[in-house]
Amino acid sequence: MNKGKSLKDMEIKVVEDHDQRSTKEEIEKPLLGEDKDFPDIERTTWIQKAIGQTFQTTAHLANLLPTGTVLAFQLLSPIFSNGGQCDLASKIMTSILVAICGFSCFILSFTDSYKDKNGTICYGFATFHGFWIIDGSTTLPQELSKRYKLRFIDFAHAFMSLLVFGAVVLFDRNAVNCFFPAPSAEALEVLTALPVGVGVFCSMLFATFPTTRNGIGFPLSSK
Repeated sequence: MNKGKSLKDMEIKVVEDHDQRSTKEEIEKPLLGEDKDFPDIERTTWIQKAIGQTFQTTAHLANLLPTGTVLAFQLLSPIFSNGGQCDLASKIMTSILVAICGFSCFILSFTDSYKDKNGTICYGFATFHGFWIIDGSTTLPQELSKRYKLRFIDFAHAFMSLLVFGAVVLFDRNAVNCFFPAPSAEALEVLTALPVGVGVFCSMLFATFPTTRNGIGFPLSSK
């Protein structure tokens, strides 16, 4: 009698253990389906790895450029390029957009700002003789204005900003598909590797030779 009871208790325990394992497996099972819905991405070639990295570094490169210029390009690029399916008119409009945004990145590198006694921020252009306030609301004293005059590093930063914007354009699939609808294998390698190299090189130069200017579209310092 006791032996039969023990066997029955063992069967109940085995069933309970099986039910507990089944419940645990159901809890750990993904809610959105089997694993086949989320396949592992295997990047076997260096080109595929580089393409994956380029999209991750776009935001970091954009921090080196005027915010408004980058935002305008990202908003208008899919519209002007017709989602990358360019005809002659779309290619011309996209070319004009790239040219205007590139010129904006270059020229805004020569802008600067300062706070007056009331805390009002005034923007202007650095010149060879001093600082020219855009709205003409006031004129800085000569000694203070000379602190803002152009230096060689300003031209270097403007040129690097232009290069970085070119890298951002090459990161944009709409612009690339518009200008290079059917690139060869060699051209695809260049389009993939060039913006990465430009971004890394210019980021190192920006970090090594930082600018003290707080121009239009760039973040302001606490001063």
